[in-house]
Amino acid sequence: MASDRIVVIGAGIGGLTAAALLARRGYQVLVLDQALVPGGCASTFKRKGFTFDVGATQVAGLEPGGIHHRIFNELEIELPAATPCDPACAVYLPGETSPINVWRNPDKWKLERTRQFPGSEPFWQLLATLFKASWAFQSRDPVLPPRNLWDLWQLARAVRPGTLITLPYTLLTVGDALRLYGLADNQRLRTFLDLQLKLYSQVDAQSTALLYAATALSVSQEPQGLFHLKGSMQVLSDRLVSSLERDGGKLLMRHTVERIHTTNGKATAVVIRNQKTQEVWTEPADHVVANVTVQNLMQLLDTETQEVFPQSLIQNPIDSSKIQNRYRRRVDKLPPSSGAFVVYLGVDESAIPPGCPPHLQFLYDYDGPIGENNSLFVSVSHLFDGRAPEGKATIIASSFVDTRNWWQCEDYEELKRKYTEDAIAHLGQFFHLKPETIVHQEAATPRTFANFTARDRGIVGGIGQRVSTFGPFGFANRTPVNHLWLVGDSTHPGEGTAGVSYSALTVVRQIENTKN
Repeated sequence: MASDRIVVIGAGIGGLTAAALLARRGYQVLVLDQALVPGGCASTFKRKGFTFDVGATQVAGLEPGGIHHRIFNELEIELPAATPCDPACAVYLPGETSPINVWRNPDKWKLERTRQFPGSEPFWQLLATLFKASWAFQSRDPVLPPRNLWDLWQLARAVRPGTLITLPYTLLTVGDALRLYGLADNQRLRTFLDLQLKLYSQVDAQSTALLYAATALSVSQEPQGLFHLKGSMQVLSDRLVSSLERDGGKLLMRHTVERIHTTNGKATAVVIRNQKTQEVWTEPADHVVANVTVQNLMQLLDTETQEVFPQSLIQNPIDSSKIQNRYRRRVDKLPPSSGAFVVYLGVDESAIPPGCPPHLQFLYDYDGPIGENNSLFVSVSHLFDGRAPEGKATIIASSFVDTRNWWQCEDYEELKRKYTEDAIAHLGQFFHLKPETIVHQEAATPRTFANFTARDRGIVGGIGQRVSTFGPFGFANRTPVNHLWLVGDSTHPGEGTAGVSYSALTVVRQIENTKN
């Protein structure tokens, strides 16, 4: 029934999008999050007049027909003000002083890549062909991977003759395509692709699914594009919260969901702890939408946590037979996901070189890894974008890291200090960073992200878009527990605010179908 009660775990963009859409469609919605502010990895914090985006700094899907445009239209709320990122990114390879600019104009980008990577155009044309077919397919709202007849029907309805061109490439990686076109030994091209794909797929070109890469590497160009929000990334979640509450939904921050109850293989309630009062209670639900990592989902369903709570709360012991078989084993076998080390700098505007692009990538050594401070993705605030006081600017620099190093290190503070110093030294090769130009600095590690977002081990960006985890081979929104749904970057189509919003829309459609 339309009055079914929905509990949403997590107030990231995926959870808030699902919640707002469900409230708009007449459901009773309660959203719970352990953090201080909504938004998850797309939230912000303030220091000394500066506003820093916690993680995500770019948004896709604001263009007409884009996922945010579609959802905000349904919710009847105004899209946030934004400017296109052009270039979407300026990429500096080791020892080079001129960047590879990823231009928004398709013709300009073609000229750039032809100049930068001679002989590679057939490879880029393949990506363009696959992107065109994949984008049209995704715009028809397929359900991937399908888990019942209704899902399969939605998938079949989205297929057109033009979609079939993607089938021969379903099991290929970018590395396979480079070999196909004789480009496998082109170190400069391969490094550029490694840098870009690490941002969007969590893995390098050798491992990234080709169909995923076709979208990730093409969505920066018109008529799509990446956008820089005016104010901060927080405006996206704030508008979703306003829509949710306008339509009768409720958001409780500083409330942790500690357990999901099931009865006969169906989610029926959640156990909630108020972090302020430490009050614990069980909240019944007709559906539970989990905007968490798939690793966190397993922890919420872990039978070993039963002993933590009074027996009166464990009215419906979990039927773990489905969870502890193939699904749990698959989660346990996932390769380790990346964490992030992030430096947040509030600086005098004199620290920013003239004509500085809003987003940059730096790789400092061909022999080093993509990550661990050998490479940095940098976002710089715009003039009058609301992120810095007059005459000031923000610089946010992030690097992928192995989370295990940050949990197993002997001296955490020393490791954090070393990474901070190294990152600022690297940034100082491009920016004018001196004690007198740095107004504020602080850093975040996987431990920081684990503390503030509750993501397992502080991982960011999903599970990696390998062939084995992308599209038809990925984790479904339907879990092995009936009426328990998974949204976010562990599911199709992957990370980013646009990706998690697609997953939220899919879950809303699936929940609506359960009424029929």
